[in-house]
Amino acid sequence: MATEAPEDAQRDAAGPPVIEPGHTFATVTDQIGAIVLSRPTSRHWWLGFGIAFLLVMVLQVAIAYLLTTGVGIWGINQPVGWGFAIVNFVWWIGIGHAGTLISAILLLLRQKWRTSINRFAEAMTLFAVACAGLFPLLHMGRPWFGYWLAPYPNTMELWPQFRSPLVWDVFAVSTYATVSLLFWFIGLIPDMATLRDRSTSWLGRIIYGMLAMGWRGSAQHWHRYETAYLLMAGLATPLVVSVHTVVSFDFSVGIVPGWHSTIFPPYFVAGAIYAGFAMVLTLAIPIRHFYGLQDFITMRHLENMAKILLATGLMVAYGYGMEAFGAWYSGNGYERYLQRNRMLGPYALQYWALIFCNVLTPQVLWFKGVRTRPWALLVVSLIVSLGMWLERYVIVAVSLSRDFMPSAWGMYSGTIWDYATFVGTIGLFLSLLFLFIRFLPMISIFEMRTLLPEAQVKEEAT
Repeated sequence: MATEAPEDAQRDAAGPPVIEPGHTFATVTDQIGAIVLSRPTSRHWWLGFGIAFLLVMVLQVAIAYLLTTGVGIWGINQPVGWGFAIVNFVWWIGIGHAGTLISAILLLLRQKWRTSINRFAEAMTLFAVACAGLFPLLHMGRPWFGYWLAPYPNTMELWPQFRSPLVWDVFAVSTYATVSLLFWFIGLIPDMATLRDRSTSWLGRIIYGMLAMGWRGSAQHWHRYETAYLLMAGLATPLVVSVHTVVSFDFSVGIVPGWHSTIFPPYFVAGAIYAGFAMVLTLAIPIRHFYGLQDFITMRHLENMAKILLATGLMVAYGYGMEAFGAWYSGNGYERYLQRNRMLGPYALQYWALIFCNVLTPQVLWFKGVRTRPWALLVVSLIVSLGMWLERYVIVAVSLSRDFMPSAWGMYSGTIWDYATFVGTIGLFLSLLFLFIRFLPMISIFEMRTLLPEAQVKEEAT
């Protein structure tokens, strides 16, 4: 025990270790690249991908039946014209925020611990946005007319209503998806060259060679790469705030009680980062376990993400408190009734369940013993993901079910097709994730190699 205290003090003074000592350039490249190039596909991968692909088939059946029958198969009614589709859209968009935060903002802040998790966090962003984009199209009822939302030149001069936040969503989400895709692909180029040079199959050399874009690792290539990567990070950073702010405008610019609130933009952004980091932990812990990546995704990485999860959870809890306080302090009878209806009305179970998931459960992260136990972090992350979905459900369903006129009140509940569509998008997300893990490096090889001198210094010091 006497030899551990100086080491811990030195570690804390030097900052979090980003890679365990004992690795060389060759071992880093071999261990990460072998997952793609030489390691046999495990039974766990086939089982997981098979279950995810089965859920994709459920999604296809649900979409086919929706397009042939209409949105009446969902539970939406009057007055609840928005249902699972918008709930799931906001939930998936929120999940996609952690990838951009880890990749762009932490890069600009020179936080080296992002290196082990940024690659699959960026991929998670793309897959989550792809799932989110399905729901507005399907909710239209006639998705083949989706191009009407774009300001394309047309002789009838039928332009989108640019004062509508729903149109703002189209521009914000499409821009976010484009920038995230470019940022992710630019970061992959050096690793694609590594896989191209190490691949033993002619097909792999051709595919990875095309994706490497002629990368040769020259000084000019590295200079242009670092410049482009930094510029994309700077461009992606404001999108973290702007995209979910625009999504919150879907609600806050309306006059519906429970929506008409100026706290929604920061409240939604904090909630998006909260849900996103919960999903990153949910993915990182099993990947770390099944692929033996404990040397790269260390306990300090998991603990840092747990701290961010706790911080954003406190922000979300503050938002809940201010929402209730604002309804009381405003003196608005409609707002007061809606808040009381959330707590004591027919949707009280969902409301108190989200309070338990999003406010009470994360408080266990104050304890280091919880933050350093992967299974405990996994349980907390799954509970938070459920809670953030319930939050969106309460915002949409409860607010619309109790409008200004009691004669227009109604109850809402999802049908089997609502749940089938939602579960199907989870399968689509996991299927894309499994394919990404199998065919692309889930951890940035070249960025991990840049951290080796720091790990070697740490090894010599101990």
